[in-house]
Parts: sequence; structure tokens; C-alpha cells
Amino acid sequence: MHKEFLMGNEAIGRAAAAAGVNVVAGYPGTPSTEVLETIAKENDGSIYVEWSVNEKCALEVAAGASYSGARTLVTMKQVGLNVASDPLMSLEYVGVEGGMVVLVADDPGPISSQTEQDTRTFAQYSKVPCFDPSDAKEAYDMLFEAFELSEKYKTPVFFRPTTRVCHAYQSMEVRDYAEFVERRPEGFIKDSSRWVIFPKLSYINHAKIEERNDALGLEFSSYARNKVFEGTTRKGIVSQGISFAIVKDIIDEKTEDKPALLKITTPFPFPEKLACDFLGKVDEVLVVEELDPYIERQLLLVCGKYGLKVNIKGKLTGDVRRSGENTANLVNEYISKFMGWEHASSNEIETPGLPVRPPVLCAGCPHRASFYAVKAAMKGKETIFAGDIGCYTLGNAQPLDMVDTCLCMGAGLGIAQGVGRVKPDTKCFAFVGDSTFFASAITGVVNAVYNQADMTLIVLDNSTTAMTGHQPHPGTGKTMMGEFTDKIDIESILRGIGVRTVVKQNPFEFKKSVEVVKKVADEPGMKAIIFEAPCAVLFKPETPYVVDAGKCVDCRKCIREIGCPGVIIREGKVCIDETLCNGCGFCSQICPCDAILRS
Repeated sequence: MHKEFLMGNEAIGRAAAAAGVNVVAGYPGTPSTEVLETIAKENDGSIYVEWSVNEKCALEVAAGASYSGARTLVTMKQVGLNVASDPLMSLEYVGVEGGMVVLVADDPGPISSQTEQDTRTFAQYSKVPCFDPSDAKEAYDMLFEAFELSEKYKTPVFFRPTTRVCHAYQSMEVRDYAEFVERRPEGFIKDSSRWVIFPKLSYINHAKIEERNDALGLEFSSYARNKVFEGTTRKGIVSQGISFAIVKDIIDEKTEDKPALLKITTPFPFPEKLACDFLGKVDEVLVVEELDPYIERQLLLVCGKYGLKVNIKGKLTGDVRRSGENTANLVNEYISKFMGWEHASSNEIETPGLPVRPPVLCAGCPHRASFYAVKAAMKGKETIFAGDIGCYTLGNAQPLDMVDTCLCMGAGLGIAQGVGRVKPDTKCFAFVGDSTFFASAITGVVNAVYNQADMTLIVLDNSTTAMTGHQPHPGTGKTMMGEFTDKIDIESILRGIGVRTVVKQNPFEFKKSVEVVKKVADEPGMKAIIFEAPCAVLFKPETPYVVDAGKCVDCRKCIREIGCPGVIIREGKVCIDETLCNGCGFCSQICPCDAILRS
């Protein structure tokens, strides 16, 4: 063993490698991404690692490897679990052979997600055991135990770090390379009575799962990471995850009048006996958790089942906020009110205001040019611009205002088709990135062609998965194992599906782009434009542009219409911020006075 200073996701990735993981598959999504990237970086070639096309594919790849006796890890964020849920629900009934950990990083806040959904609730729904670490070190240690429990009970297990666990750093003891577990799977052994899911098998296995989870609940009641910390009062606090770490820090500062504390690291199956013993020693309990009132509901069930007269407070009673993450200030307020401690509320503490900086498309981003070309081409026409998940969601901001809807990955295609069925005269556009196209948009294209929809698909191809850190995808020609492979061509896929009109265009050629959009949008049926230009972060900036003060008439069209952060006002005059400009030249093409020139 030796000590290292690691980010939570790095610690999880390192633990997986040390635990003898054989196959790792996932789809990038903040806050989970660095787990798989860490394993790929540390990989000596003995671990197979892939960015799968989507989370469903990732889970199915891992399932096949687990059937074959391999230890597997699947990584995703909480909304990715929705995509993976179809195979996961059935996999729990079928079971696994090698240990299988499904890492789902939840995002309280949410900080970078569409939802605040809670994987603990999904664990109960799917009957899959769940581990909930409270810091980076515990995540490292707990992952070994997750693999062992998975193999003991032949079940996939959830591992649920949240954003503040994933991205926090901590010093910890980690295994030396000589201490790594070495696993050599024996391979898939045919047994249709086990691996082929039929209604009768599901019925039999369902009964076994319920019995197993009852046994697991008892086992988790003595699990060392579910801990009771004695207090000096008849009041108690129950917590989990990063909220527990905050609660523990606050309580440790007190020398008297301290509440008892129960830490829950295995929310499902719930450690009922441990909770019952804890509740028997208190009269009143405050539950501090993220996100759902999951533990709170479990405690209420325990009280009802065993006739315990304990007053349970938390989200359901309004004593803890029902949405958002638990900050240190908020938790301090909750506990101080519950315990009757004096507490200076956060609004009494003077802190300097933070500058407001809304997220924007980068200077030189090709998506800005693509959006503006479509906007210019469709000016004066009834349109809908159905957006998607990625950098290009930021096209909703003023002055572009080019994202009318955004639901989930790939949904823009279906939404555009639905709007078109209700209002046939509407020019319907769906925007999708190249990575998202492979992940979840292809079926929408098939649906549009098959059902003869009248719409235009805009593929924003910047040659990477930009939003989550520039991971490779099937269109890049490189795998996460570092192997070069044939690029999967989006145009060929579209034509193979049956899209007759597919046009590739460089969005930085503004006038030509506008002409292309007008021509393609006027054609009937399903058609597509692929705007091809690399992400601004992927290439070395060229010579920045400058504003010729003698030609500039201060119309500020460049400011008002494209919103590039590289075009600014300095001392009342329009100018180019040379530290941000990457020389794309798009602003020069829309300047009516030809006042923007390369320096």
C-alpha cells in the first residue's frame, strides 16, 4: 500500500483496476466521465475499455462479459441509467457470473444534467443492491466490496457517487501493483435454463431475488460502513453520501448536546435491523440526504412496522429542502434548528458577490455559425428548432435563440416530427451532434423516413464528444483502447436509411451555408445537412481578427446577432479580444462595413 492524492473518480477507476476488472464500458457524461478515462490511462492492455455508442450498449457488453466470468464495470451519469434501464431490469432477473458494478453518478443541483433523479430510488424499483459512498477514500475501498458482493449473490450492483464525491480530492492509501487482484475468466458456459429469460424463469428468479434482498438487508445491518455514532441526547440524525461528511464535521465541533448519528451507505436493501436499533434509542430524528426522501421513507416504514414512536423530520416535513444539493451552510441551518443551537444564518454573513457568467458557446465554435446560417435562411418563416443534449444546447441563449425544445438525447428528431404532424406548414428542424447522432438519433431518422415526415435534420459534426471532454466516438476513427479503426460515416448511414438529400457544408462559409439551408429545407420529406467543422478547442488558433476603427460605424451587428465572447465592447467601441479570438473569421462575414479584418 502507498498514499496518493486522488480525485474521487480517479480513486474509483484505480480501485476497479486493482480489483481485477476485466471489461469496462460506458458512455461519457459529467460527473462520471473520469472513471473510465482513468482506467484507460492506467491500462497496460490487460483491461478491455470502450466508450460504447450509448449506455444500453455499454451495459449489454458488460453483461456478456460478466456471463463469461469477467469482472465488469459500467459507467454513466444518472440520466444515462434511463437508457440502460431496459437491459438492466431483465439482467437483475437473469443474474451474472463475474462481479458487475454499474456506476451511476448522480448530480444534485443539478450542476450539469437535465434531472435530479436519485439512483437509490431506482435501485429499490429494479431490486438491484446499491452502494452510496460518502467521500473519495470510501469510494475506493467500497468498490472492492461491491465486486465481492456482486459475485457472492450473482447480481449486478449499483455504485452511486454524487458530483461532490466524484470531483473532490482526498489523500488515501491505495494498493501497490503487486497487490492487484488477477482474474482469468473461464469464458461463457452454455446453459439456456440460466441465460435465456422466459416468463417462468422470471417468476422463479423474482422469488429468489426477494428472499436474497431480505437476507442482504440483514447483512447490511452489520456492514461495517453503516455506522452508528453515539450522542448525548435523545435526538438523532440519519445521513448518507457527501451530506454525511458535512453533518459529521458539524457535529464533531460540539463537545456536548450532541445528536446520535446513523450513516447509511447501503440504501438498498435497507439495513432495517440497524435502523430499528438506532430508532429505539431516540425520540426525534432529522434525515439529511440527497436527493429523494429515500431514507426518510424507509425510517417511517420501520417505525410503522415495529410500532416505534419516533418523530421523523426531513424533506417530507419541510425541515430539509426537497430539491438541490445540500451545501454546508444549509446543513448547518437544518441541524441548528433541529438541535436548538445558535446559528448565524448564511444571509447574515457578508460575502462578496460573484460575477455572473452564463455558459456560452466558445469563441470560434462552429455551432454558432451553423445556427446563424439556419436562422438567416429561415427568417420570416414559421419554424421550430428542436435541440438536443450537448454543447449546442447553448444555442438557446440570446442572441442566437435557436433551441426551441430540448428534452433528452435524440429527442429533437421525434419532437420535430410531432410538431410537423400538428402544424404541417411549419418548417421543422432537428439539431443533433455527431456523438449524439450515433448514441440515440439514428432510430429517429429511421422513424422519419418510414413515416414520411417532412423535416430537416441538422447534424453538427465537430469531430468529437465536446461537452464531456472530447472523448472519441464511432465517427472519429479511434477507440478508447487507442486503436485506429474505420470511421463510421454519417452521410453513408443517412443514405443507407433512405434519406435521399444529404448535403455536407462548412458552416464558416456563411453565404453558401444560407443558400444550402434554403434549398434543402424547401425539398419535401426527410432531408439532412451535415455541418462539418472541428471543435474550436481541437485545433491551434490562427491569427486573430481586429476591428478597423475607421470603417466601423458602431452598428454592433456582430454583438447583437452572433454573441461570440471574442467580440467585445472596450471603452465604448467594438473590438476583438485577442486572447479569445481563434481566427475563425465568421464575424468578418456578417459585418456590413467590412470593418473586421485579420490582423
